[in-house]
Amino acid sequence: MTFEHSRSNPADATDQDRNATSAVILDPDHDPDARVIASLRADPRIEVFDRTAEQAAALRGLLPAPEAAILDEPHRWAYYPWRRTLIGILGPRGYARTRIDRNRNLVTIDEHRRLEALRVGVVGLSVGHAIAHTLAMQGLCGHLRLADFDDLELTNLNRVPATVFDLGLNKATVAARRIAEVDPYLDVEVFDAGLTADNLDAFLDGLDIVVEECDSLDVKALVRHGARARGIPVVMASSDRGLIDVERFDIDAQRPLFHGLLGDVDLAELSALDGRQKIPHVLRILDATSLSPRGAASLVEVGQTLATWPQLAGDVLVGAAAVAEAVRRVGLAEPLSSGRVRIDVASSLQSLTDPASAPAVGHRSPPDHPVPTPETAAQAMALAANRAPSGGNAQPWHIETTARAVTVRLAAEYSGTLDIGLRGSAVAVGAAVFNARVAAAAHGVLGGVHFTEDHRDPLRADIRLGHGHDADLAAMYPALASRETNRHRGAREVLSDGVAAALRAAAQREGVSVHILSTPAELTAAGEIIGAADRIRYLTPALHADMVSELRWPGDEPHDSGIDIASLELPPAELATLDVLRRGDVMAMLAQWDAGAVLAADTGSRIAQSSALAVLTVDDRSLTGYARGGCGAEALWITAHQSGWAVQPVSPAFLYAHDDDELVALAPTFGPELAELRSRFRHLTATAPDRGLVLLLRLTKAPPTSVRSRRRPLNLGVAPVF
Repeated sequence: MTFEHSRSNPADATDQDRNATSAVILDPDHDPDARVIASLRADPRIEVFDRTAEQAAALRGLLPAPEAAILDEPHRWAYYPWRRTLIGILGPRGYARTRIDRNRNLVTIDEHRRLEALRVGVVGLSVGHAIAHTLAMQGLCGHLRLADFDDLELTNLNRVPATVFDLGLNKATVAARRIAEVDPYLDVEVFDAGLTADNLDAFLDGLDIVVEECDSLDVKALVRHGARARGIPVVMASSDRGLIDVERFDIDAQRPLFHGLLGDVDLAELSALDGRQKIPHVLRILDATSLSPRGAASLVEVGQTLATWPQLAGDVLVGAAAVAEAVRRVGLAEPLSSGRVRIDVASSLQSLTDPASAPAVGHRSPPDHPVPTPETAAQAMALAANRAPSGGNAQPWHIETTARAVTVRLAAEYSGTLDIGLRGSAVAVGAAVFNARVAAAAHGVLGGVHFTEDHRDPLRADIRLGHGHDADLAAMYPALASRETNRHRGAREVLSDGVAAALRAAAQREGVSVHILSTPAELTAAGEIIGAADRIRYLTPALHADMVSELRWPGDEPHDSGIDIASLELPPAELATLDVLRRGDVMAMLAQWDAGAVLAADTGSRIAQSSALAVLTVDDRSLTGYARGGCGAEALWITAHQSGWAVQPVSPAFLYAHDDDELVALAPTFGPELAELRSRFRHLTATAPDRGLVLLLRLTKAPPTSVRSRRRPLNLGVAPVF
């Protein structure tokens, strides 16, 4: 609004100024306002403060950056008659955006826009002062209507956040002025005659919520009677033991007043009762049996050693916080039923827990199952197969031995959500098959491998014992026991052409193609793509739950599979963030906000800072083809390990999807985004759409891993041959 003084000196006090409850907003681009501003600035009795430069700098520093229309909004001046002070402020949009920025994302910008339409009435401005002020500070409404007939007394200053300068002023006026000094743009209306049957309609007209905090039982009933008739919810906070009371007359227009605790309330009968006769009714409303011992004992002393019912500022502020949350829920149509609850701070402090007694997260894992000494070549092959890597260390296989063969069967019961069509499990089976062949070569019993797919076994591999030899395979055998997944961030070191050629040759020998990304530009681009896919994995409920289920905290079962959190190689400070990242409710909120960019940052930076990223593909997209891809992946991995490189497998969410429909089924909300990321990655790696992505392996230089992946025990009994 604008304001033009008609007096020769705008600082001359009038009754209107003395009773003012809101600031006068002045627009320097509006000529009448400009003249008033000039007059006020020229008056030596008016204090002038201009901190708009600092406010504008704060506005420009917000994230995300406000739109140009807000940044370019002209500044205003706010004149406070009761302080004789003129203050420079940002325009209304910039002021609101800056003032509530620290609310985010506890209340989002979009939610604030919705709450700006909310109109809230507060009756009783002792306890109600803190509530109205909290609603204003949190930006939970666009209009406040305050009603109280009483003046502020010294005894009120134990709980009303006012000052000695406010003594003798109407309580609603005091609250309105304090709110105006927080947000001069907020629309506040004052009923300084209190609430009566004569002005009830005017007070309730257009309100969305009523907060009732008055002392009079008559007015309590009057407010509820009028609110129920208009379908307006009523919220009340009683300071003893944090009682919060909600009556959703907007949902149930027939709901009895006070939840029926007083029976059929007759306003005329209540008005006729004297103070002592009203006490039993008040006690039923407050639930005397649940009052704190101090509160109940004090009630007995009212009129004897106490002049009135005692209240503490801390309890009032707890109630204000609870009422603010109730108002937010009503305003945003979030769940809030009729009823009551106690938020008892004193009782909660009697139930403290000692965080030092919780198990430490930076633990060393218990030793793995002892590895038995193989007595036969077949047993050595089975043990080698069982050491193969697998997604999430799920070990999706069953391994059987006979005197003539080792059989690896795909175990679909260990499949995870990312394992589309069991393709990831097939890659793991292939790695197990390769290890078995390495052991067979080392023992001089190398034979053929036969893959089958049928209705009984999704994938089965029979590794036969023969009389063959392969010096290259046999040379890998010692490395099987030390090969590891290394999740250290590591240091970037240039991958030589000779090592790159050796890695490609190892995989190509198994029929697998390898594309190696090694330039900073390539790795940065890959990091952005894979990081974005990781964010989607966090924000998609099924994928997030699957990811969390892979991790093992101290004491988790089963302890012989999954990924030990110590193997993530995170510093203690970052390790603590896992307690947030594993919460599904947190991820759901980030997804709702379309936020969580930081969820992509760790993976993106790790890949960007790597030495290389090896991308393995096959031309056969059957399960057998993916198994052969697993053979090539393990061959490359062992070769890299022998050359002193740390290796970490990377599995973006789009890795095993063949088409867009599979991506949508995997992540319904983010299917199109995953499809776009997959397309970008294929373009980056020059991978044709008909080739199957097998695995990505990140290469770096790093110290040994802290914790090795554990394995389920293997039954080495050799079945007879028939």
